[in-house]
Amino acid sequence: QVQLVESGGGLVQAGGSLRLSCAASGRSLSNYGMGWFRQAPGKEREFVAAVSESGGSTYYADSVKGRFTISRDNAKKNTVYLQMNSLKPEDTAVYYCAAAYIFRGQTTKSGYDYWGQGTQVTVSS
Repeated sequence: QVQLVESGGGLVQAGGSLRLSCAASGRSLSNYGMGWFRQAPGKEREFVAAVSESGGSTYYADSVKGRFTISRDNAKKNTVYLQMNSLKPEDTAVYYCAAAYIFRGQTTKSGYDYWGQGTQVTVSS
């Protein structure tokens, strides 16, 4: 089992930045592809970004490309990050991290095996 805990959410003005963290316990994350998803009220959970096991490959939704950066620290902190810059009100959502044991760059929820509880990000205009 992998336990994932997100942190770093909060309230920020449009144009601001936040860095989300996803810390893992139970197993090393180095064997898992990792993804970030988000869910706004009344909407489906959607893909935001993903990173391969080694960190060598990254994937982004078009809506965040150029503004968000996903990264990971397998060795020291067993943590995945999502740096979010130039935030917009439409980025407001609960953000979830997820782990996939078999990773092929998948962007669908069903491709991930473990999920965190989410962290709220609110961007004011």
